[in-house]
Amino acid sequence: MSSSRFVSFVCLLSLALLLQAAYGADPLFHFCSDSGNFSANDPYEANLKDLTAYLSIQAPPSGFGLGSIGRNPSQAYGLALCRGDVSSQDCKTCVVEAGSEIRKRCPYNKGGIIWYDNCMFKYSNSEFFGRIDNGNRFYMWNLNTVSEPEAFNQKTKELLTELANEAYSNPKMYAVGEAELKGSEKLYGLTQCTRDLSGSECKKCLDGIIGELPSCCDGKEGGRVIGGSCNFRYEIYPFVNA
Repeated sequence: MSSSRFVSFVCLLSLALLLQAAYGADPLFHFCSDSGNFSANDPYEANLKDLTAYLSIQAPPSGFGLGSIGRNPSQAYGLALCRGDVSSQDCKTCVVEAGSEIRKRCPYNKGGIIWYDNCMFKYSNSEFFGRIDNGNRFYMWNLNTVSEPEAFNQKTKELLTELANEAYSNPKMYAVGEAELKGSEKLYGLTQCTRDLSGSECKKCLDGIIGELPSCCDGKEGGRVIGGSCNFRYEIYPFVNA
């Protein structure tokens, strides 16, 4: 994805997306790949259908699944990741919905990716496992601004950096935590990577998106950078399941 495309869609994010995220029923965002197209009844279509079904079974027990179906030139590769606090049943529901919805939105594209609050689903005709996805990425932020942005930004970066260090050494590549703010206020954070990455690549991915905090969420009460390989979120209210 070109930088101009990235900037343009970031600027279009609106309150509507934030409301969708709050209810969790609609996709947060999606991309259709420009890596090529297939036609109806192409062998790739059958492989993609089988892959989608496979990931809906493989991902829920652990919250992550990946695999490939078929042989070149019609081989399909894919992965599904659920947020670390999501139950197996909610994970399955999300992955099934994501696999169906991305096919509607990218009906003949050989690659696509879609994000929901509870999961992410990605597929391609090229193997991508183990490599950081720097192309598919977007921002979301709370519309409210804090009263002391400089101190808040520093606290946010410190919390997310701490959680990045926890996530890359965790088998689930997932971490949540909180930090004290003024009075009784708290800051809550989450970091997560797809588990096809090595620990060092997970850390590199998270460090990279945390470095985008000033562009994404400067002084905002909440924000997210969401990518194809890793993501973070912070808010001034709890947002993960106990």
